[in-house]
Amino acid sequence: MNEMTRPQLDRGEVEALMTARHRDSFHVLGPHDGPDGRTVRAYLPGAQSVEVLRRTDRASLGALPEIESGLFEGAVADASPYLLRIQWPAAMQETEDPYAFGPVLGELDLHLFNEGRHFHLADALGANVATIDGVPGVRFAVWAPNAERVAVIGDFNSWDARRHPMRLRYPSGIWELFVPRAGMGVRYKYDIMGPGGVRQPDKADPVAQQAELAPGTASIVPSPRPFRWTDDKWLAGRAERQAPQAPLSIYEVHIGSWLRPGERRGSLWDLAVERLIPYVAELGFTHVELLPITEHPFGGSWGYQPLGLFAPSSRFGPPEAFARFVDALHANGIALLLDWVPAHFPSDSHGLARFDGTALYEHLDPREGFHRDWNTYIYNFGRREVQGFLIASALHWLERYHVDGLRVDAVASMLYRDYSRPADAWIPNVYGGRENLEAVGFLRHLNAVVAERCPGAIVVAEESTAWPGVTQAQPDGLGFSYKWNMGWMHDTLRYIEHQPIHRAYHHDDITFGLLYAFSEKFILPISHDEVVHGKGSLLAKMPGDGWQRFANLRAYLGFMWAHPGKKLLFMGCEIAQPHEWNHDAELDWGLLGDPAHAGIQRLVRDLNRLYAAEPALHRRDAEPEGFRWLIGDDRANSVFGFVRQGREGDAPVLVVCNMTPVPRHGYRVGVPRPGRWREIANTDSRFYGGSDLGNDGGAIAHDQPSHGEAQSVLLTLPPLATVMLRAEG
Repeated sequence: MNEMTRPQLDRGEVEALMTARHRDSFHVLGPHDGPDGRTVRAYLPGAQSVEVLRRTDRASLGALPEIESGLFEGAVADASPYLLRIQWPAAMQETEDPYAFGPVLGELDLHLFNEGRHFHLADALGANVATIDGVPGVRFAVWAPNAERVAVIGDFNSWDARRHPMRLRYPSGIWELFVPRAGMGVRYKYDIMGPGGVRQPDKADPVAQQAELAPGTASIVPSPRPFRWTDDKWLAGRAERQAPQAPLSIYEVHIGSWLRPGERRGSLWDLAVERLIPYVAELGFTHVELLPITEHPFGGSWGYQPLGLFAPSSRFGPPEAFARFVDALHANGIALLLDWVPAHFPSDSHGLARFDGTALYEHLDPREGFHRDWNTYIYNFGRREVQGFLIASALHWLERYHVDGLRVDAVASMLYRDYSRPADAWIPNVYGGRENLEAVGFLRHLNAVVAERCPGAIVVAEESTAWPGVTQAQPDGLGFSYKWNMGWMHDTLRYIEHQPIHRAYHHDDITFGLLYAFSEKFILPISHDEVVHGKGSLLAKMPGDGWQRFANLRAYLGFMWAHPGKKLLFMGCEIAQPHEWNHDAELDWGLLGDPAHAGIQRLVRDLNRLYAAEPALHRRDAEPEGFRWLIGDDRANSVFGFVRQGREGDAPVLVVCNMTPVPRHGYRVGVPRPGRWREIANTDSRFYGGSDLGNDGGAIAHDQPSHGEAQSVLLTLPPLATVMLRAEG
């Protein structure tokens, strides 16, 4: 074919290629067949020469003359699969032509994505090592429906936006490209030209499975090697371990500050396998809950402003190290919950904000799409692709990493359109109400999909209002497994912070929670939020002198473990850390050299073991039949008494709390059974740092009615203490 018959590019297309503005590069680059044969065109800025080789035998099919700066074009001998032999100033490269490959994603992938039902989204979008037509490389795919042009840039093309423009799969809005010979570990981003030709800041991949270490913001092509799990038996039995009838005791951890690696190199996850897992097992916690580990640009957000919902943060180690940590937890009988944040995302320019030059993941109107309190964008839950993106993220952690559950952050901010907004700064729903119907639909969809696809996994709501039916089944409820009991937390902490002499006037702060304790399946949370921002540590909240502060804390923990509801305690509270949590410093482990601090740790361990061993303390946590007040009105003495009950055949447990520093001898308490009641817990024990006042191992019930029971026991109530007794008769 001669120069006169070879198809020519007009000047506008050439300039568009050279300025990274051409909207359909597959139209002009790669192989093009005509009546006189095949022409190959490549745009390789900086190359000195290009030759086309037959892939099978490396025979030359023709040279590509440079017709413009960096633009090479020429006829080839035949239509065989080919390589480009590129002479660069300092090296020779042989590689396949990205523009010689057909579409990467199938029609089913595109359809499921647009319907919001592509639940293995990270296998389709993002970066995936793949072999196509026998050629190894990386498939890139990104959703940017309003972009006029998208290119992938990275280590493999010197971050040159002219080199790898992508193909638009209309009408899905997905741009894709197969880059031959690229591989795992390379960094990449997307160069996006938005509507009107406005170039956006370079964007990290929303579906990246790995990211570079901050302050870098590039995405990383992940390893394709599957992790070899050993937890099949665990997964098969975890539904029973996480059921409402099971003892759930959760240790909440910010992995970056529980322990610091110091001079040690390597993954923090591997260090956690050595140190954290044995510690949690020794203390008897059934679960670890991690503050968000999804990739986030600012460490001071503790992960609650994430941008990489499919990537474990590179701060803590590579993805395979996180998988090793999960597998090791399961091998030690410990479940893992992750805090997960689908409510909002930060406004960092490399992230989701105005991703393709438009409000794609968020709402356009700030009255719907922007949180003033947090300076973050709100996801557009009514958009199918966004809803599918979030649900696919949840499944990514539950299915790929075998996580046992998710704690959904900031649910209240999702449910109410007027959340933390003045009257003129929100838009009502279609019925004129304040409920965010789209978010309700998303949460129900999320919980239904998790229940269907992830047997035994749980989803927990951090929901701080009285929204009805959070843990009720659909269609009426939201379908969560559990809900944090924020009201109980606020009321009881407010009570315990009062001087004991004033507690008589705040008695209802303890009793009020039982009016609604069984309206949901609750977790009682003493979380990280209660020990930051000037609130003081848990120990620092306690009034009185040094001895009384520790006694108050012991009594409160005993009350918490006896109260209906699953338990959650933030790290550092179990060693009575005296100062607020600092995410930039390790916990003060040296405190354990002090018997008072070591006593608190020993108490938490024993409470966990008791909670698991006594069916009455956990089996009916979410049922009103599992609790009965005996003493709820002794305001003058600030004494509370109640009985916990399990199923038929389970021994009931009597719980009595004395919330003043005054010992009380001969205090009569009605009990539901005659015979001996053995003292099984006393937070005033000398083993915990107390005065060791107690009941000599137990008490005998006498035929004297009290508190509505036919028999009663006479007890010694230690100062600022909780005691528990189990019926043996």
